[in-house]
Amino acid sequence: MQLLALALYHRDGRTPPRVLRFRPGALNILTGESETGKSEVLTIVDYCLGRRAPNLPDDLIDRTVGWYALLVVFADGSRMVLARPRPTGASTLHAFTRTGDGSLDIPQAHELVHNSNVAALRSELSARLGIEDFHFEPPTGAARNPFDVSIAQAALLCFQNQNEIADQTALFHRQTESGMAQTLKDTLPYFLGAAGPEQALRRRRLGEAQRAQRAAQRKLDDALRHQQVMDANGIALVRLAETEGLLADVPAAPDPTQVLDLLHQALVTEPQTATPLDLRGQRQELNDERRTLREQLQQYDDALAAVDRWKQQGLAFTGELHLQLDRLKTLDLLGPERRHDTDVCPLCTQPLEHADPSAQDISELTVRLARELAQAQTLQPVRDEHRRALQDERDRVTERLRLNGAQIRELLANDERLRNLQEQNLRVAHIQGRIAEALTRTGTDSDLSRLNNELALAQEHVANLEELVAEDDVTAETERSLADIAVGMTAWAKRLKLGGAAEATEAGISLKLLNVVLRRPAGRLPLTRIGSAKNHIGYHLVAHLALHTYLRRNNRPVPGFLMLDQPTQAFFPEKPRDASTIQDADWATVTAYFQLLNDVVRLNNGALQIIVCDHANLAEGWFQDAMIENWRPDSDGKRHALIPPDWLD
Repeated sequence: MQLLALALYHRDGRTPPRVLRFRPGALNILTGESETGKSEVLTIVDYCLGRRAPNLPDDLIDRTVGWYALLVVFADGSRMVLARPRPTGASTLHAFTRTGDGSLDIPQAHELVHNSNVAALRSELSARLGIEDFHFEPPTGAARNPFDVSIAQAALLCFQNQNEIADQTALFHRQTESGMAQTLKDTLPYFLGAAGPEQALRRRRLGEAQRAQRAAQRKLDDALRHQQVMDANGIALVRLAETEGLLADVPAAPDPTQVLDLLHQALVTEPQTATPLDLRGQRQELNDERRTLREQLQQYDDALAAVDRWKQQGLAFTGELHLQLDRLKTLDLLGPERRHDTDVCPLCTQPLEHADPSAQDISELTVRLARELAQAQTLQPVRDEHRRALQDERDRVTERLRLNGAQIRELLANDERLRNLQEQNLRVAHIQGRIAEALTRTGTDSDLSRLNNELALAQEHVANLEELVAEDDVTAETERSLADIAVGMTAWAKRLKLGGAAEATEAGISLKLLNVVLRRPAGRLPLTRIGSAKNHIGYHLVAHLALHTYLRRNNRPVPGFLMLDQPTQAFFPEKPRDASTIQDADWATVTAYFQLLNDVVRLNNGALQIIVCDHANLAEGWFQDAMIENWRPDSDGKRHALIPPDWLD
């Protein structure tokens, strides 16, 4: 895949769009003054290939452009338009895609709609590039997520912006961003041809098999450990089951086999059950009856007390009658025939102030008192009989109250028995639960044999997959590919007379460091220990030129273009207005750099496209032939840049 055109569309829809054309299979040089938008070209191309955000500065481009579009061509001659809208926020996933034959060109502004998204765009590009369905699985235990290899990783090999091309610590595009270095290490072997989906599948299967082996080992270790614990705790569980009535006739010292049998027996033994009865009604009836009986008993006690008081009063009355009657009977000696004057004392014959009763009156009183006494004595048997009847009734109530109390106590005792039985059942359930857990964790001899067999099978499967993975030897294949790349790097580094190249036996790329490393008889020398921005840029150039030459020769699924931004910045003052006007620059070295770029393009016979954005403007014919646009004021003072001047009106 190479680039044919880059188009910018004004936000208000004015036509025509700003189109920048590229020549496929050739060196394309975009030269001009500073602040004309040269560096943004690389950023826009990267955005059109699927980045979420364009990461453009808040300048004229961001304020005027509404859509960005990229026209690309594939090896089979088919074309594809990749367009992205300017995001309204920090990023966007919207996209526009269109495919066609060799006649497909940049669309008109009104044709741009959201008909796709970043995921679909990358999927289509990856398929057309020939990137296989390669789901990368990190090694077992790695703290990163798996991902699908796509154009997103391949594009990292195709860009070098002005900060990256002079970086002595990093070699690839976006390498210093979080997680990108590891992504490059994971995917570079695939793009070099050292690893593919088959190797990844075998590695993934190996990881799964190793996890299965560890799981089988854990199961066996757990079974053995729990069996040892069971040997120590089994007797205790048997004794607890015996205490709660789950077992009977337990041997004094059972062996392990007997312990397991007894535990299984205790586990299936049903505990005593008791159906709770709803005795609330009966208990209420007994309580109501008890209150009634107590009331009746109180009534009988009150009646007996009244009878006893009546009896006491009768006895007092009859006693008084007896006393009076005995006194009156002494007067019987007068006889009824003897009479005397009641106004005169019979003894002294003296007159009385008050007349005495007559003997007749006393006799009548005596008779009446005797009669009343006889009547009072006839009531005593009636009172005694009534009292006995009351006492009998009270005794019957007392007996009924005793029976009532016994029934209530029986209900309370039944509740207590039920509670005790429920508590026992809870203890039994707890013991059976402990037994079930112990038996679950404890395997029999057959279980241990099965677990041993499963572990042996897992180990055999891992060994077979390890042998297959070892045969793949992705690391060795990657090193062989990097060694082929190092051949071109070494020759071109010597050609550019880069620092340390003369005494180096090899200049190569270290997959571990993701940087250039010189191999010398005195030892390895990384780029971080080589001074001068000239050398940093030079080694970046030779590394990417050799890498892309290798990719093109081996027909690897990486876009066939390389974009370089400001490769000659080391030879000019910081941010020159126009490098072509600087007289004291090392123009010989600058010419050598561009001559190498031109030669590498010709070496690849149209399979590689190089796009350079730079301040330099060499007079050589081949340089002028490679120039696609010159963003310097022309003879009449008209300014040229990425954004047309009329867009700023």
